[in-house]
Amino acid sequence: MDPAWTIRPARPDDAGRMAVVNIRCWQETYRGVMTDAILDEPRLPAFRERFWRAAMTDERYRDNRVAVAERDGDIIGLAMSGPSLPVRHLFVLYVLASDHGTGAGKALLDAVIPPGEPASLWVADPNPRAQAFYRKQGFRPDGTVQVDCGVREIRMVRSGQR
Repeated sequence: MDPAWTIRPARPDDAGRMAVVNIRCWQETYRGVMTDAILDEPRLPAFRERFWRAAMTDERYRDNRVAVAERDGDIIGLAMSGPSLPVRHLFVLYVLASDHGTGAGKALLDAVIPPGEPASLWVADPNPRAQAFYRKQGFRPDGTVQVDCGVREIRMVRSGQR
């Protein structure tokens, strides 16, 4: 059975729709964890649109991999990875809550970091759903912790053997 969504490389003209999905996912995931002032900042949509456009057009980010999940012409998820030392880093992976459990998250992850490729990522802690998803994809906490925008995050890494 084919999924109701498709995965494709993101295009610069997707930047505005990606920004909307990115912010909605933040609001669904981090409400009560991040301050409402950040999540509801009126300038955030324009800021995130500029971010996504730059991620796909600026020569500095030419080695990024950016993908979207799309259903009926609507973006429902997005992912981005980029080079980092010593392995590729997953910078973004979000799927709208209404599409959790559909396989879109795994498909997006595989589009920007193929299975078996060593990688690292930061994930909010606590965020048991996301952490369980990443564990299923071979990622394990390495004991490193940081706080970003008031959110405690743990680093998870995946070796190349899967």
